[in-house]
Amino acid sequence: MDQHTLRQGEGAKRDRKRVGRGPGSGTGTYGGRGRKGQKARGSVRPGFEGGQIPLVRRVPHLRGFRNHNRVEFQAVNLGTLAERFPAGALVDGASLAALRLIDHAEAPFKVLNRGELHHALTVHATRISSAARAAIEGAGGTVQELAPADRTPRDRVHRRKAAAAAPAAPAVGA
Repeated sequence: MDQHTLRQGEGAKRDRKRVGRGPGSGTGTYGGRGRKGQKARGSVRPGFEGGQIPLVRRVPHLRGFRNHNRVEFQAVNLGTLAERFPAGALVDGASLAALRLIDHAEAPFKVLNRGELHHALTVHATRISSAARAAIEGAGGTVQELAPADRTPRDRVHRRKAAAAAPAAPAVGA
């Protein structure tokens, strides 16, 4: 198969509908616009209500704005970790989700310094407050701060596109 022999499949492209081209065409006379009136003669912009105060002006203006890219962190307190985990345990998203302290294993969470911790824990958290970090390390534990996974669906799409566009690494030994 050569490039000059490639053709689209049967029915892949259709001609556009030519409206108002005479009575024999099937779409003639009024051309889908009905009879007289504003819609038959010209264009009406979206949202136009015939001179009535439009809906967008009738409803009150809502102040402020909502950031759709905001990452909502779930709070986990040190006192809760001290109650639920034994000394030397690993605290991460999977273990917190298993105990239903967060919604799911990939959910971003932040460890806060509320309550007391008297034994060492290994904590892998998305975010951790400086006071909680000091308390965990003071009790002999270790802390690792992780980057949140994909923050929003939009970020996931951008990362996927960037990964697809990145050149493939050369094979080893080639």
